[in-house]
Amino acid sequence: MYTKEGDQLETRRLNHLDLSAIRELMLDVISRLPSQELFAMDDERYFLDILNGTGEVYGVFRKEELVAFSVLAFPGVSESNLGIEFGIPERERSLVAALDSTVVHESVRGLGLQRYFHELRETRAKESGCLYLYSTVHPQNHASIKNLEAAGFTLQFTRPMYGGKDRHCYMKRLSR
Repeated sequence: MYTKEGDQLETRRLNHLDLSAIRELMLDVISRLPSQELFAMDDERYFLDILNGTGEVYGVFRKEELVAFSVLAFPGVSESNLGIEFGIPERERSLVAALDSTVVHESVRGLGLQRYFHELRETRAKESGCLYLYSTVHPQNHASIKNLEAAGFTLQFTRPMYGGKDRHCYMKRLSR
């Protein structure tokens, strides 16, 4: 649990009932980014798939209001599994997880929530038997790059993704 100016922040795993709050927070935060290139917005179908078992979403609440969320995706053997490009053998691609979208409202930035979400999702990936984690980030998103590298991720390559948006692609091998 985090506190800021007397406010208590609580974390919980999100479900279908939180879908509208996820979407509202994402649209709100993205609307104020200096460039729309910095974030690849996910659609409702994506979140439904994640909530239906292809991943997990964790949220941080302040007074019952969602103020941050983060996605852990399990791409399985699908074509969206970046393990293919990272050279993960086919027999191990089901052991890949992705640190996907993280959205943090400005009112709670600076509390280490992105690092907290990294640790939480890495723990959950290990508990799920994963051996590899990957994440993508815009080359100008210096805070996210710093947090990924501090968490032990290494840059593998950079390429256009998500409709032509440049992304650094990071990976980390997990220990068992």
